[in-house]
Amino acid sequence: MLRFFILFSLFLHSSVAAPKTPAAAAAVPAKKWLTLNGQEPAVVARGGFSGLFPESSISANDLAIGTSSPGFTMLCNLQMTKDGVGLCLSDIILDNATTISSVFPKAQKTYKVNGQDLKGWFVIDYDADTIFNKVTLVQNIFSRPSIFDGQMSVSAVEDVLGTKPPKFWLSVQYDAFYMEHKLSPAEYLRSLRFRGINVISSPEIGFLKSIGMDAGRAKTKLIFEFKDPEAVEPTTNKKYSEIQQNLAAIKAFASGVLVPKDYIWPIDSAKYLKPATTFVADAHKAGLEVYASGFANDLRTSFNYSYDPSAEYLQFVDNGQFSVDGVITDFPPTASQSITCFSHQNGNLPKAGHALVITHNGASGDYPGCTDLAYQKAIDDGADIIDCSVQMSKDGIAFCHDAADLSASTTARTTFMSRATSVPEIQPTNGIFSFDLTWAEIQSVKPQIENPFTATGFQRNPANKNAGKFTTLADFLELGKAKAVTGNAAYLASKKGLGVVDVVKSALTNSTLDKQSTQKVLIQSDDSSVLSSFEAVPPYTRVLSIDKEIGDAPKTSIEEIKKHADAVNLLRTSLITVSQSFATGKTNVVEEMHKANISVYVSVLRNEYIAIAFDYFSDPTIELATFIAGRGVDGVITEFPATATRYLRSPCSDLNKDQPYAILPADAGALLTVADKEAQLPAIPPNPPLDAKDVIDPPLPPVAKLASNGTEGGPPQTPPRSGTVAIAANLSLSLLAMMALGLLYTA
Repeated sequence: MLRFFILFSLFLHSSVAAPKTPAAAAAVPAKKWLTLNGQEPAVVARGGFSGLFPESSISANDLAIGTSSPGFTMLCNLQMTKDGVGLCLSDIILDNATTISSVFPKAQKTYKVNGQDLKGWFVIDYDADTIFNKVTLVQNIFSRPSIFDGQMSVSAVEDVLGTKPPKFWLSVQYDAFYMEHKLSPAEYLRSLRFRGINVISSPEIGFLKSIGMDAGRAKTKLIFEFKDPEAVEPTTNKKYSEIQQNLAAIKAFASGVLVPKDYIWPIDSAKYLKPATTFVADAHKAGLEVYASGFANDLRTSFNYSYDPSAEYLQFVDNGQFSVDGVITDFPPTASQSITCFSHQNGNLPKAGHALVITHNGASGDYPGCTDLAYQKAIDDGADIIDCSVQMSKDGIAFCHDAADLSASTTARTTFMSRATSVPEIQPTNGIFSFDLTWAEIQSVKPQIENPFTATGFQRNPANKNAGKFTTLADFLELGKAKAVTGNAAYLASKKGLGVVDVVKSALTNSTLDKQSTQKVLIQSDDSSVLSSFEAVPPYTRVLSIDKEIGDAPKTSIEEIKKHADAVNLLRTSLITVSQSFATGKTNVVEEMHKANISVYVSVLRNEYIAIAFDYFSDPTIELATFIAGRGVDGVITEFPATATRYLRSPCSDLNKDQPYAILPADAGALLTVADKEAQLPAIPPNPPLDAKDVIDPPLPPVAKLASNGTEGGPPQTPPRSGTVAIAANLSLSLLAMMALGLLYTA
């Protein structure tokens, strides 16, 4: 490990009352849904699991069946070949979803569809044999896996019906266009006798009316689909916004409506939710079910959801005012877990399992890290442990901040760029360091949300990017908790005359945490000599942070860890290897550590889908399940504690429970096996094993004696008291505390 880069953390873990008995905990009242008929909202898988595989491919359909809640609905978008065969394809134009343009590069045509000229390769120009034998599917959203492109055949409607999904939904988008070209979707449906088709939807009123009697005899539900409010419905030549004004009239030919989700929860230009419309209430009053479309884990939507797709579903099905009757989604397992597992989740539900939710600079995905707002949100979100990364100002004020360099996480560059300096012992680049500014100067700048994905265009809660106040260590300790920071004990001891270990011991003594038994204190560092200095204090549990990727933990390395620590904090990729956004395999590091009675924490988890492997379905909840239920870690360090807490409080996280649906961990490497051999990723070398030499650090240097003016050789400084010191220093100390459940949850 790097000798001069220490992570020094202090965790406080309150002992809590034992949870209720299993019988009492299980006595949860039945869910009451605000749907039209009081039934659980439907999960409708658009083209199967189209968030991973090409739409309506055999793999997409099979995975949807295997990962969705019981009773889910499979949706097929009906397209018709020139010889009248029904296909399941996303659109009437084939080039975005198939290899048609490379097979017939000069066959592009232009047709008028609903009054607009569209150019491309149209399904009506090809017979079924050509489509089945010469054309294959591709993923039609470029941020999704392309490794399966060109390997899967187009599915006929009968193929998808043959997979025997619990329910089947046929979407007929272009009846008027097909009729113009002497193809009749209605006659095609009659040839099938509507068998196995539970729902038919269309944006064309004339089509729904034409099949009404047949659908009624077959007990097939008809749904009218709304398009963009300014688009024109082909039968009536009215805008959909005008049709919306008379929902009662729709009841004459349909039992429900399908709308884009912003009909219900509109979003403003800044990407924040506006108040809900009355659409659902109005439709329910007219006796119509309401289905919402446009759900996908890998689409950027409102900042209100904190990049958590489950939060978006809950906004539509469990907001306390209304619930839609179903959601159309590209990621059916996420919709399934949101409805079945997370809806009506009371705030005081006990966690299933022992894993701790530890924050990374508070709820730093939503507010600037280490601010009062980030900490308060973490508490409200139910975090077990929140963290304070302690830095020092020039005049000796200890405060919470992620790093001594204020450049990236505050607005200091606009005011103090001339004060930037180089401190090679801390970082290779210049920085504006906290120990070069007074506390008054630090308070004159604003905190700023740090975002690891800025280069990709992702933002975090821009309306609050500078919100909150810096938190002093004294104020933080009043909260009764704490966390970790980047520090440099050797640099401080030899150059600044400040002993980090002494500061920590003094703070703990002043807080009487070394003399109590109700709280468990954890000390974390990536420097074994720092951990060794706390060996003489029995109440403390020591955590070694290993900030390099490892693939194995040999016995000699584990034995060395045991000399200095009781737990380790590991990178995600030390537990599950990842290449090109695919999980390629898993290590045995957790099992090896647990055999030696060493606890394992994993860091850092984030909600943004670009940080999440495809194997986790672009869903932070599946990643949590993979590390907690799959790998058995003892805690997760996250910037979005609400997501982790919701998962752990759900009964679906307990895989030992007999229940209709469970949130399953991903099987690393399994997704890649679906791809053809020629498309497989190149092999990557395994992570190196942890070397015992990486665990051993030389003793910390003695604290230098500095003169009162900051020069060496003078008398020692007055020992720091109550979290303050008398000299400027780069103090990188982290205090972490777990609140008693009585403080976090309603009793």
